[in-house]
Amino acid sequence: MGMMGGSGWWSYIRSNNDDEKPLVSMALIRRVLPYARPYRREIIGMLVMILITTGLGLLNPLIFRDLIDNVLLEEGPNYGDTTRLNLLALALVIIPIVRGVISVIQRKYNATVGEGTIYDLRVALYTHLQRMSLRFFTNTKTGELMSRLNNDVVDAQRAISDTIVSIVTNFITVVATLAVMLTLEWRLTILGVLVLPLFIIVARRVGNILREVIREQMQHNASMNAMMNETLNISGALLVKLFGQAKSETSRFKERAEGVRDSGIDRAVIGSQFFMLISLVSVIGTAIVYWVGGHLVLEGAFTVGTIVAFGSYLTQLYGPLQSLTNAPVDFATSIVSFERVFEIIDLPLEIDEKPDAVHIKRTDGNLTFDHVTFAYDNATSSLSAAKRFWQAEDAGVLSGTVANQQNKSQAREVALKDVSFKIKSGQLAALVGPSGAGKTTLTYLIPRLYDPTDGRITLDGHDLRDVTLTTLSDNIGMVTQETYLFHDTVRANLLYAKPDATQEELEAACKAANIQDFIAGMGNGYDTIVGERGYRLSGGEKQRIAIARVILKDPRILVLDEATSHLDSQSEALVQEALGRVQEGRTSIVIAHRLSTILAADHILVMDRGEIVEQGTHAELVAQDGLYNQLYETQFRGVDGSIEEPLAGD
Repeated sequence: MGMMGGSGWWSYIRSNNDDEKPLVSMALIRRVLPYARPYRREIIGMLVMILITTGLGLLNPLIFRDLIDNVLLEEGPNYGDTTRLNLLALALVIIPIVRGVISVIQRKYNATVGEGTIYDLRVALYTHLQRMSLRFFTNTKTGELMSRLNNDVVDAQRAISDTIVSIVTNFITVVATLAVMLTLEWRLTILGVLVLPLFIIVARRVGNILREVIREQMQHNASMNAMMNETLNISGALLVKLFGQAKSETSRFKERAEGVRDSGIDRAVIGSQFFMLISLVSVIGTAIVYWVGGHLVLEGAFTVGTIVAFGSYLTQLYGPLQSLTNAPVDFATSIVSFERVFEIIDLPLEIDEKPDAVHIKRTDGNLTFDHVTFAYDNATSSLSAAKRFWQAEDAGVLSGTVANQQNKSQAREVALKDVSFKIKSGQLAALVGPSGAGKTTLTYLIPRLYDPTDGRITLDGHDLRDVTLTTLSDNIGMVTQETYLFHDTVRANLLYAKPDATQEELEAACKAANIQDFIAGMGNGYDTIVGERGYRLSGGEKQRIAIARVILKDPRILVLDEATSHLDSQSEALVQEALGRVQEGRTSIVIAHRLSTILAADHILVMDRGEIVEQGTHAELVAQDGLYNQLYETQFRGVDGSIEEPLAGD
């Protein structure tokens, strides 16, 4: 049906769901308006274009009226006037051309506003997300963040560039068309408008059915997309292959794809029925007007040209009029998308920098934990799963549930409790303890990935919260247990630590990390792509590249989280040798799992259930016959009772 816009039928459908109508407050609207302010000129230009195109659109029926009544009919005052006929025909050609040119200009303005709004919102969101603490990302699904940056930002943009423009356009069109129609014949105008309730009745009946079909299709799509996301990334594909579940996954995918297919067919059929019924209603309205108008023409009440023009105006009226009946729902749906965007922007910054924070270019590396307590508060800085109107929630990939497994022996609410110790400049401190004792959490507090719940951590006497974040990032280097590499070249991954590093500096760092020969042996050398998450490299190769990256950064404090775990003996030897070099002259905190590292430590911190239960040297701790001695006996002695020998270079 030509008179109904592309989104008009869907507006009808979703407006019927009274339980899910979004609410819009004046406070939200006032906050949205500043995002349109930078594009005032473009918006004003669009309004001018709308007025011009609406005015031009009203001319065609009047031209037809003049052509029929005055030029073509024998009783017309200008019957047979070929000059007038030529001018009117020329006007029928020129008007669409002018409207087309204006529509191109209007589209440019519209695109400028829309894409500019998307850009502004995405940059604001991404900038704020970069400042969020690690706690936020551990409590938030990545898919939810991607949806905010993509779906919600685009929906919010539509509120300014599409929905508001559509409402204004339809309002102007309806008012202008009704004004002209009333001047032509007020009785026919009333008859034409009276059929509008039939639109709503039909839409409510068929729309209820179609809405459920669309919701079902969304659920099938969400289920299928979730499965694709989980099984087509490198980790999921590897798991499928290792367990030989390719046929099973294909079968499950077929079931979900079948659901999408079947609901898509139902949607197409019912949608066609919907359009047919709406078209029938409009045809009935038009037929009634022509029927009554025909009688008035026969009675001499008005001319043939008038009823032809009136029929054209009626066609132009129905589309905008039905759209305006759903304008509140359309506007609310679009504008509420801003609410989901603002939810992220309004999240408080847990790790923030004080206005008067001290910047230390090069620290000495003296580190002190002063009665530090820390608890993972999952409610802090978390992002709730957004309720998206007219959309289905993502389904689980396997069973829809997530198993929550905990280390029972170390399970607790407080991750760290009253932790105190000092590490002097240049010293090596080793953290030992059972799995889940809080070792990794302790290391995360040093670069301020988290802040203590109680107590304080000082660097050269300065509370970490009193120094700039740049000070910490420049002076603290960390090699985590799970090395992450970008899907890029070796060079790009190394330059992430020092973007202006020279080739000589890259090679020196890689030599120190025992990885230079390996890189040189690859086909493209430093320009070799490492693959997603570095999957083209072995664990030891990734660890050594991570160490080279830290060496290139040249931090004053080095934090190592089990950097040699899960490696074969040869890779471990190379990594240990590289670590020995990188630790020289630096304050180092190492989560140790090898006796050689512990024996080399100046200070050993023994952790259990979030507390430091023992600290001292190896000899002192063995003499205490406590937890450290138990760990020493069970983890660091060979199966034959002999003590593990340190690796060469340690």
